[in-house]
Amino acid sequence: MADNASSRVDTPTNISLSAAVADSLEYKTVSVFLVLLVCSVGIVGNVMVVLVVLTARHMRTPTNCYLVSLAIADLTVLVAAGLPNVSDSLTGTWVFGHAGCLGITYLQYLGINVSSCSITAFTVERYIAICHPMKAQTVCTVSRAKRIIAGVWLATCVYCMLWFFLVDIQVKEDGHVLCGYKVKRELYLPIYLIDFAIFYVVPLLLAIVLYGLIARILYLSPLPNHPDAGATTLRRSCREAPEGARGGRSGRPKSALSSRKQVTKMLAVVVILFALLWMPYRTLVLINSFVSAPYLDDWFILFCRTCIYANSAINPVIYNAMSQRFRSAFRGLYRCRRLDAHQRTLSVVQAGFGTMREPRAAHANGGGVEGGVREAKQNGAGPPEAVTVNGTTFDQRSPDKSPDEMPLSGGGEPYRPATNRNSSTDE
Repeated sequence: MADNASSRVDTPTNISLSAAVADSLEYKTVSVFLVLLVCSVGIVGNVMVVLVVLTARHMRTPTNCYLVSLAIADLTVLVAAGLPNVSDSLTGTWVFGHAGCLGITYLQYLGINVSSCSITAFTVERYIAICHPMKAQTVCTVSRAKRIIAGVWLATCVYCMLWFFLVDIQVKEDGHVLCGYKVKRELYLPIYLIDFAIFYVVPLLLAIVLYGLIARILYLSPLPNHPDAGATTLRRSCREAPEGARGGRSGRPKSALSSRKQVTKMLAVVVILFALLWMPYRTLVLINSFVSAPYLDDWFILFCRTCIYANSAINPVIYNAMSQRFRSAFRGLYRCRRLDAHQRTLSVVQAGFGTMREPRAAHANGGGVEGGVREAKQNGAGPPEAVTVNGTTFDQRSPDKSPDEMPLSGGGEPYRPATNRNSSTDE
């Protein structure tokens, strides 16, 4: 019984609750609301991170490549862990069958482990870029980052196949179905401890050491603010444009040193939150692995689960709060549909206007515009200043208006190109 009970917390989310908790309306309401809220925010935010890096050319940097990998891994955790937990809370039993138990458990650990590896990868990349700028010229490249990410996903996919042989569904005497370990506690405990060390302890220890070295360079022996040769090498090698260099409210770009500090702070916050939000669950399972009577309070388990989902959902919020470039890219993605619709409408108007500016072609094709097209008298070479169609004069070059404000008709709304109205996604 102790083995079965402990299996309830050894897998992050694909476990069923006791019948007493499953029948509790209070627990159902709180758990479903929290999980849906956190997962909805996380899914939308991580999808936006992937889209802005893939669609915005200036966002394709080595660091952002690792952040895309982290976003995809977090999406995997939210979809494979958070959403099945909703049905688990509502029904109090496992409803996805044997294949669902294997597949969902595999995807959960795949997302969790790739998240940890992605954090380790961008931590090492930041260390090389700041502490070894000459080496960064050949190491910190987008192509190398893509190869590293592909290797991380491939190795983790192979490693996580181990869980196909460790979990299975279990039917209790009261009819409730569980998805948990099918091996004895003595067998899965070493596997869990190895997983705990590789994907939690080692990445955190490495991050502490590397961020300590980075802080020594940035704060104790800071690089000069003026764009000297070292700073130029770093910017070229890692293709990291300074934060806010494309213009903000102040219109003044930040220095290279200030930009590196800001990026490093943002990534350090990601690592710190990873450590803090995973600590309740990791500590609980570690303690329960060695005690005879494991601690299985259902509300505390819900708290541990919510922290795991929050870790996968909070990173886009951090990027938006601490990175001007991500803020601008998110705003540009939000405006994208409106701009596309406006440009399509504008192209139709310009096509029709261009047709009216070709009187000879229109006359040769037999008209189509009743009454024909009349050219205004010209003082020199160049396009006509006005054309008349069916008694309506289209003023193409009003002396009182700029070319961007030429009206389409006498009392109509002035035409303003989208490129002049929204020339940049920056503030």
